Amino acid sequence: MVGGTSPPASGPPPASATGGGRIRPQGGLPLVSRQYEAVYIFDSALEDAAITEKLDRYHGLLGTTDEITLDHWGRRQLAYPIGKRETGYYVVARFNVESNVLPEFERALKLDDGVLRYLISLHERELGAPPMTEEQLAARRNADDDDEDEE
Repeated sequence: MVGGTSPPASGPPPASATGGGRIRPQGGLPLVSRQYEAVYIFDSALEDAAITEKLDRYHGLLGTTDEITLDHWGRRQLAYPIGKRETGYYVVARFNVESNVLPEFERALKLDDGVLRYLISLHERELGAPPMTEEQLAARRNADDDDEDEE
């Protein structure tokens, strides 16, 4: 080493210069359709027809050919006031889409003053206990009957 310089490096560049040694697929990751659940809270002053029209417009942005399941919970009191509003119209929707369409969908929801709040999440499974088979139900009934006999 002369004058404090090191010899030129021979061989491959360090891993940090190449992205940590990870191999990235060409063309990006494949798009996968996943099931999402969206909960909307609309301004309760809106008419039911206006809410249905807004839902149709938003769901049209998703571009899905699959059925979109809607569950209208109706007008309910909010857990806390949002602005000056104390009630809202709740709707829960389930749909299958590719994740690349969600940003435009969320942008439309954010820009609409009629939407007080919304939440979009992955729908992985139904809540609650899984359904029981007939055998499991019979075993539970027998166990309950045995408990009553002991008393």
